[in-house]
Amino acid sequence: MRLGTVGALIGWLIIFLSLALLTPIPFCLYYGDRSWAAFLVSSALGLVAGGGLVWAFVPEKEIGHREGFAIVTFSWAAAAVIGAFPYYFSGAIPGFADALFESMSGFTTTGSTILREVEVLGHGLLFWRSLTHWLGGMGIIVLSLAILPILGIGGMQLFQAEMPGPTKDRLAPRIQDTARILWGVYLVMTVAEVVLLMLAGMDFFDAVCHSFATLATGGFSTHTASVAYFQNSWIEWIIIFFMILAGINFTLHYRLFTGDFRSWWRSEELRFYLAGGVLATVVICCANMWGGIHDSWGEGFRIASFQVWAIVTTTGFGTADFDLWAPLCKVILISLMFLGGMAGSTAGGIKQVRILLFGKFTRFQIKKLIHPRSVDAVKLDGRRVHPDIVQAILGYLSLYLSVFVAATLLVTGLGLDMVSGATAVIATLNNVGPGLGTVGPARNFADLSDPTKLVLTFCMLAGRLELYTVAVLFVPSYWKGVHGPAWRWSKGKR
Repeated sequence: MRLGTVGALIGWLIIFLSLALLTPIPFCLYYGDRSWAAFLVSSALGLVAGGGLVWAFVPEKEIGHREGFAIVTFSWAAAAVIGAFPYYFSGAIPGFADALFESMSGFTTTGSTILREVEVLGHGLLFWRSLTHWLGGMGIIVLSLAILPILGIGGMQLFQAEMPGPTKDRLAPRIQDTARILWGVYLVMTVAEVVLLMLAGMDFFDAVCHSFATLATGGFSTHTASVAYFQNSWIEWIIIFFMILAGINFTLHYRLFTGDFRSWWRSEELRFYLAGGVLATVVICCANMWGGIHDSWGEGFRIASFQVWAIVTTTGFGTADFDLWAPLCKVILISLMFLGGMAGSTAGGIKQVRILLFGKFTRFQIKKLIHPRSVDAVKLDGRRVHPDIVQAILGYLSLYLSVFVAATLLVTGLGLDMVSGATAVIATLNNVGPGLGTVGPARNFADLSDPTKLVLTFCMLAGRLELYTVAVLFVPSYWKGVHGPAWRWSKGKR
């Protein structure tokens, strides 16, 4: 691995994020928010740090898979640190562990928060929280590939290390063009939601922030009561619609925009995703009506729909305290937290395609026991799935279970009860947001100890980068053959 390449490209990403720190300042000035100074200081520090890395290190012409893993992981960690500066320097979040938790939750689109009252932040910081969602939703590396030509060199390694799912679709021969297409679709859908929310009664600021959070499947709201604050069924249905879209592979959206309508219905993963969400909605709606939770079927169906799609897409918005619902409903919602959205979407979780292929593989193995000489194979969308992909999925599920168990043991050992500890890990590892108990939808993560928050912060990062990208950094053989950096001042001597 070549450290010079890693250092230089991380420097460019830090510079980009430092410039993004200036975007909340107009909102600060318009609304009289004094946190503008914190954004200026944060941006300046980031520009100095990023500029120093770019100046000091000389990147190589090619990026290998080892450099890709390091660049992506350390870039996301650096983004969380820089994103924490405005919270910390403004005094809105005085503890840096808390500020880091909030920032990582934003960039990884988790939506978990340590804030008891969101409104105290002011418009500048509220916008920054939502912007971190939006930048992290499609991916800061993918965005960088689209706008920074220097990252076009060996960019496929970065794209594969960051994008969610067992397979990566290239929509164009050049990876930069694929990144631009994905971000173009993302931007168009964001603008569409902003317009619809404003027509439904939201003001411009709330519409932008909630659209950022919805399309990124993040869940940060500008109000402590989340979407329930608006008491507007039209707003809820609009957000439900865009949450469903955000949980779908963005490659399918692009193909739909280009007139390829049949690709949607050929997708087994899409049918599995929609059918699971609809079935969960119906069961929860019926259970809540029988339990006397809601007054009418219309209200019950709307609230059940909102919470099911908020959980399955890992958005985490809330219109009800589902911790008060029947145990059956809570078990269904926790199961949906594991499932997540489709591969290639902005949603977190294990991903629907992995669960679907695991089910097909299990059925295939059972069939082999009955018919040992059969030559059938695991198929998806009518095409044979390569055994390497199935093996990778089984390995991922094993790693996921190991990380989940280890993290749960850590946080319960640090003082959380079993329900709160397990669901806190589920919520952060799957980038969902709320859990149950102490970290339920009506509460937050503020009362957790700093060590617990740091464990959960790591879970957010590992979950967003789909475990492997982070896990390889802990393998000793990964660091063998590391080449020292090519320093800028010694370039002429080499």
